[in-house]
Amino acid sequence: MGKTVKKQRPVNLDLSTIRFPVTAISSILHRVSGVITFVALGILLWLLGLSLSSPEGFLQAASIMDSFFVKFIMWGILTALAYHVVGGIRHMLADFGFMEETLQVGTRSAQAAFGITVVLSILAGVLVW
Repeated sequence: MGKTVKKQRPVNLDLSTIRFPVTAISSILHRVSGVITFVALGILLWLLGLSLSSPEGFLQAASIMDSFFVKFIMWGILTALAYHVVGGIRHMLADFGFMEETLQVGTRSAQAAFGITVVLSILAGVLVW
């Protein structure tokens, strides 16, 4: 019988010490924004249904939207949706071969996605408030 070899590998469980590349952060945020958008869809459909139910329902939905907290949530939902769409377009451009599959192009396209999302987030804030 053979000897068992014990591998001594370093284990780093402290995620705060790991520096993720911008492409990894972009990918993680794309998944998170997809989950936020999926959950928010239920909230938005409920609000739409309430506003279309009757004139009183519309007034009730409008009064719900007057709250700063609700406006902040709506801004967050729109920002997550904007990032998810921009990230999705970025992935589609890469998948269809319109971008090179290099680390430099991936980094720059992730940075561009973040920049475009900041602009769209500001526009969403203007729209909500």
